[in-house]
Amino acid sequence: MAREVQITFDGAAPGLLAGFWAEVLGYRVQPPPPGFDTWPEALTAWGIPPERHDDASAAIDPVGQGPRLFFQRLPEGKAAKNRVHLDVRAAPGLTGDERMATLEAECDRLVALGATRLLRVDPDPPLVGGNIVMADPEGNEFCLD
Repeated sequence: MAREVQITFDGAAPGLLAGFWAEVLGYRVQPPPPGFDTWPEALTAWGIPPERHDDASAAIDPVGQGPRLFFQRLPEGKAAKNRVHLDVRAAPGLTGDERMATLEAECDRLVALGATRLLRVDPDPPLVGGNIVMADPEGNEFCLD
């Protein structure tokens, strides 16, 4: 039985995406293994050429509760809407104007980090509490919920 989940993103710049999502979620970019001060130092020691140093990266939850996010380089760009996306729970328990104001503030913070605002969905009780659809720096959609 699976006990852990890793979420994998494909993209052109894994290091950029790892840094972006670490900021979004309060994670940190995974540090290099023991014995190395930096990833370039480790990768060079392992014989990986510099042009391949950004082939992969990861972001981890500093308290070890959330899933590891893994980012891998793929040559092709994103071609269609995601079939799976993340909901970033920025306003759990909030409703109405307070909820949307909280989501708007978080949206502004994420846009400053490189996200793109795509769509605001206003509250439509009782089913939809309102959210903001966004995209990360490489166009992967996610929702501020």
